[in-house]
Amino acid sequence: MCLAIPMRIRAIEGLVATCEAGGIERDVNLFMVQGEDLTVGDHVLIHVGYAIKKISETEARLSWEAFEEVLRHDA
Repeated sequence: MCLAIPMRIRAIEGLVATCEAGGIERDVNLFMVQGEDLTVGDHVLIHVGYAIKKISETEARLSWEAFEEVLRHDA
C-alpha cells in the first residue's frame, strides 16, 4: 500500500516546490506534475518526495480528516 500526503504549495522554484502541511514544510519535486498549472496555494499529493497529483482544497481537507480519524482510533 502506498501513502500520499496532501500538502499546500508555499513557493515554487523551477521543478521544486516548498510545501506545507500541519506546520511541517518540505521541498518536493514537481517533475511528475509538469503538465499541471500549479501556483502558490494549490494542493498536491506528495509521495516519497514527489508531487504526483494536483488536488482541490476540499480533497486535501477530506484526506486530512480521514488521517485524523484513523489516528484517533489507533490510540
